[in-house]
Amino acid sequence: MAVTHPSAPVQIGALAKELGITTRTIRYYEEIGLMGKTSRQNGGTRMYDKDDILRLKFILKLKNLGVSLKEMQELAKIFDFHNQDFSTITPKVIEILDRHIRMVDDKIAELSSLRQDIVAYRVRITDFLNEDQTY
Repeated sequence: MAVTHPSAPVQIGALAKELGITTRTIRYYEEIGLMGKTSRQNGGTRMYDKDDILRLKFILKLKNLGVSLKEMQELAKIFDFHNQDFSTITPKVIEILDRHIRMVDDKIAELSSLRQDIVAYRVRITDFLNEDQTY
């Protein structure tokens, strides 16, 4: 079973295992409105189609980028096209994206500064070791 491109619906357990998350996490995302309504088998087992899987992967990417659950809920509402006034979509999305662009830029600046410090320490240690060997 390849969850990346399933040809048939996938059960919750298989999906959770493939994505390295728990079934409880998937159920929680459903409870708070991040996932759409999923189909179920006769026994009640949740089944996920290609669109559900793509949405879940997108949620996990957002989580890894530091997007909060609250912001994800906002995005879920924004992209629920049936219940949304399109005139409000663009400003909300731009605001959220701008906020995360600033966060990424700040993180890049921090990492760049850290890299410079590490390089400077390495140079000092190398210079010290080279001076020590000349005597």
